[in-house]
Amino acid sequence: MHFKLIIVMCEFEKTEAVLDAARDAGAKGATVLNQARGEGLSGSKSFLGLSIDSQVNVLLVLVEEHFSRRVLEKVAEVGSFDEQPGSGIAIQIDVEDAIGVHHQMQALSHDVEELI
Repeated sequence: MHFKLIIVMCEFEKTEAVLDAARDAGAKGATVLNQARGEGLSGSKSFLGLSIDSQVNVLLVLVEEHFSRRVLEKVAEVGSFDEQPGSGIAIQIDVEDAIGVHHQMQALSHDVEELI
């Protein structure tokens, strides 16, 4: 079984909706890193030396490769990443090896067989 890591940076307010969308599309869980800060084409905004950028969360979603594209597209749709500049991004990278996911592999085996 091969995995992809989907890394999502989304607005704080959209985190729960994005997580729900990932689960609906086949993800079995995620790790959420709170209070990240991102910069887009223009630098961060400040007022009297204090940053006024919105808070973003980073979601790490380990997904079986057969579900990865579907999860990626659903997350982008729910987060409005292509419609609203600065609302977030999602990328996926190959995972060469993973330890500690044996229980997920057992649960995923049935889902992958149905998909294929």
